[in-house]
Amino acid sequence: MMQCGMFVPAKSFHANVCTDLFTHYRREEDATMTSGKFDEELSRMSNIVDKLSPNSIVLFNESFAATNEREGSEIARQIVSALLEKRVKVFFVTHQYEFAHSFYDQKMAQAIYLRAERRDDGVRTFKLIEGEPLETSYGKDLYDRIFG
Repeated sequence: MMQCGMFVPAKSFHANVCTDLFTHYRREEDATMTSGKFDEELSRMSNIVDKLSPNSIVLFNESFAATNEREGSEIARQIVSALLEKRVKVFFVTHQYEFAHSFYDQKMAQAIYLRAERRDDGVRTFKLIEGEPLETSYGKDLYDRIFG
C-alpha cells in the first residue's frame, strides 16, 4: 500500500521504496507450440533479470512448477538465492515443499513463511498464518469433498 502512495493502516511503519516491481506468474501453454511451458517460464525470468536493480521486488506465483518438484525446486532456489544476493526482495507463493523448506532451514531473519490456516478438524479459515512449510497442501480434503 505504501508503494502505491496509500496510507498504511498501522500505528507505526517504515520501509524503503522499491525501484521496480516485476511479476512472474504461471501462464498457459504456448498456443503456437514454439516452446513449452517451462521454457517460456525461464525465458520470462531471463527478461526480468535483465531489468532488475537493487531494491526491486519480484512477485512469484507457482513459478517453475512446470517440471518435476526436485528440478523446479532447485531452479527456484538458485534463482531466489541470486536475487537475494543482489538485494532484490522476493515474494514467492509455492506448493514446492523442497524449495520452501530449503529456505526455512536456513533460518533467515528477514524471511517470513505463511501458509493457509487449516484447523485440526480440517476446517479452512482462509487466513494466512506464520508457520513452517508443510509437505502437503491437503489435496485429499478437496478429493474427499468432491468424491467422498
